[in-house]
Amino acid sequence: MSDPTRPPGPRIVAVANQKGGVGKTTTAINLAAALAERGHSVLLVDLDPQGNASTGLGSEPSQRGKTTYDLLIEDAPLADIIRTTQVDGVWLCPSTTDLSSADIELFSNEKRSFLLHDALRQPAIDSFAFDFVLIDCPPSLSLLTVNAMVAAHSVLVPLQAEFYALEGLSQLMLTIRQVRQSANKDLRIEGVVLTMYDARNNLSQQVEADARANLGNLVYQTVVPRNVRLSEAPSFSVPVLAYDTMSKGSAAYRAIAREFLARNGITG
Repeated sequence: MSDPTRPPGPRIVAVANQKGGVGKTTTAINLAAALAERGHSVLLVDLDPQGNASTGLGSEPSQRGKTTYDLLIEDAPLADIIRTTQVDGVWLCPSTTDLSSADIELFSNEKRSFLLHDALRQPAIDSFAFDFVLIDCPPSLSLLTVNAMVAAHSVLVPLQAEFYALEGLSQLMLTIRQVRQSANKDLRIEGVVLTMYDARNNLSQQVEADARANLGNLVYQTVVPRNVRLSEAPSFSVPVLAYDTMSKGSAAYRAIAREFLARNGITG
């Protein structure tokens, strides 16, 4: 039973697509930075064993200490995992390659699909007063991704503007439907963000048209363009908003943050 005296928790959003290289981590990092820029406090949970979101926020592997592996497998307190980043308003639960064995280690655990759900609802999270939790999922429909969907209120899907984009999306939608039926009946699709969009390319325009025809208002109005600054920012371990605040990539993620907040009925 929930405690009526506790403050409402943060809105939890899983950023997921089982296909790699679609801008998932880029979207998680830069949406977090754009929300923080607007005065919101954001926790980014790196649930990908590659740890790219951790690196992209300036956390070196040798300095990560306890990680999401300890949170899930060792039942470590959330307060021992969360750390500040060089981006004001953004906190991080980092990841390392240790997490790559999590699916096997969790298999025999009866609550294996609910571990992240329970971890993100520990009373200790109240003191951080996060507005949002963004979960950067691994590029697979693994037990880790299922944990993210069970924990989340909604799923944000980055969709690369390429030929097979919609084809791969159907399996993700099926997984979301299964999680909704079995473990998280309130899970919804936050939206679909078109990434790596080239307005000069007929294929990008066709994928956009198909996506909007098939998915309607689920598709964000803002698209993320192919942008050199977006590609360069991770090598400097900062969001593109810090790397080149005037770039087209920065403008796109600021617009996505505004759209995200509007879709959630939040002004500011």
